[in-house]
Amino acid sequence: MSRFRGIWQASLNATKKALTWNVDDWIPPAEKYIFNFSSKEELKKWHLYSDAEFGGLSSASLEIKDDANKSSGVFSGNLSRDVTEGTKWNITRSGFCGMRSKKFDGFIDLEAYDTIALRIKGDGRCYISTIYTENWVNSPGQMEDNSWQSFVFVPKDNWCIAKIPLDHYLPTWRGNVIEAKLEMNPSRILGMSLSVNADGGVPGANSGPGDFKLEIDWIKALRTQ
Repeated sequence: MSRFRGIWQASLNATKKALTWNVDDWIPPAEKYIFNFSSKEELKKWHLYSDAEFGGLSSASLEIKDDANKSSGVFSGNLSRDVTEGTKWNITRSGFCGMRSKKFDGFIDLEAYDTIALRIKGDGRCYISTIYTENWVNSPGQMEDNSWQSFVFVPKDNWCIAKIPLDHYLPTWRGNVIEAKLEMNPSRILGMSLSVNADGGVPGANSGPGDFKLEIDWIKALRTQ
């Protein structure tokens, strides 16, 4: 085959491929797995934090629970409002624990989706779902990611699928809502977290110091519209 004929054939093959495109190449699937808590390997994508880092006495763990049919992650621990005597940290509140994903390799693009869904089983407490995006709300000199938060009420002892529209997430700064009209950029997501506080939440949810337990099957992004 001559060099000219080889170039012509390659061009023809590329044209055929372009004409036989798959609809999935243009329209993203209706749902996208972000996290699946099915193995100990999956838990390596997360790290724990609590007020214990600042002199508090709360504690948390993240483990895999193996059932007969499938596995799930278990985020559990104890919330305490007490503070270690003589701590160097001047903290004004205690009683919180959380699990935060390690930063993605680059960004997760959820531009095509409008809802975060979590399959969870809880203890009647109210948890906080947080999405971290690239820093553009805070001043450029700050290293912290932008955070967007929404409450998640988890009924006791029953599996449920909690759905949170992305536009229900509020911009926050260190746990306080930013009183400004801002929009999340869902194409530049760096990570996520789930946390629980001894105080606050939605009316009717369990609260106060003491044990907590949240089982997690998966976290997905959904396109509902």
